[in-house]
Amino acid sequence: MTGKMEKNTGLQYVLTSHVASCDNAGNYYCRALHTVLGEGYCYCRNCPLFGGFSRFGGMTEEPECWYYDLVEVNDEPRTPEEQQQRIEGLILAGMTREFPDYLPDDERAKPFSVIEQTIQFAAHAHKGATRKGSAVPYIAHPMETMMLVASMTTDNEVIAAAALHDVVEDTSYTLEDIREQFGERIAMFVAHESENKREGQPKSETWKIRKQEQLEKVVSAPREAKMIMLADKLSNMRASQRDFRKIGKDIWNKFNMTDEAEQSWYYHTVAKVLSELSDTPCYQEYVSILTEVFGA
Repeated sequence: MTGKMEKNTGLQYVLTSHVASCDNAGNYYCRALHTVLGEGYCYCRNCPLFGGFSRFGGMTEEPECWYYDLVEVNDEPRTPEEQQQRIEGLILAGMTREFPDYLPDDERAKPFSVIEQTIQFAAHAHKGATRKGSAVPYIAHPMETMMLVASMTTDNEVIAAAALHDVVEDTSYTLEDIREQFGERIAMFVAHESENKREGQPKSETWKIRKQEQLEKVVSAPREAKMIMLADKLSNMRASQRDFRKIGKDIWNKFNMTDEAEQSWYYHTVAKVLSELSDTPCYQEYVSILTEVFGA
């Protein structure tokens, strides 16, 4: 991964009005995730880059996606599958990346540059990984975490750190890589979210101590770090809620910790240590999901 994104001067780009396309079966193509998703997922509309001109002086134009895309002669509507095939073809031909080249010299888009860069970095780092027990690309989780953080703050470095929150814990990149690429403040937030994985030891045996260490670390963490943790755990619990409605208590069988009581202890303790965020819709949704999945 290069240290800096460069504008592709050989091809014509446009600030495109992209809205995730949906077919009659309820499938979406999400440009942010570069994948077709079902069950009503529509990440683009919630992405902090999907802000359009309304973020710049309260203008009233339709919101536009802040991903730049290649200018097309054929602008006929496509099915989600057709849209994904088109982008895959462009990537294969070397004309664009998983995410279109960003144009940081555009004054309207400059404030979002760090978010765009961290999304690209995270997509590269998690490439090929999927969410536990599903075929959903893993990048969906840090993207959702980032979007939830964006609902709680307008601080672009906090939002950017949310996109990177699992990179050090789950990929070959180190905290020093994050620090060199994105600076000390973003690296600090990522460090708060990164567990000591105790490589070489069975994950089920180290699960409790890893969770206890994480909880102790976040107690004295800044509010922004707590926002990232809340968003991370809310994203996880949303996934567990969807599975719980399908298969009930068997949802825990796919995790390193299969004991429901231990999972309940952890997620309820998270609610306690993050209680200063209880005024946010994210916290309130989190607590309501705990009640449904674990009982009152």
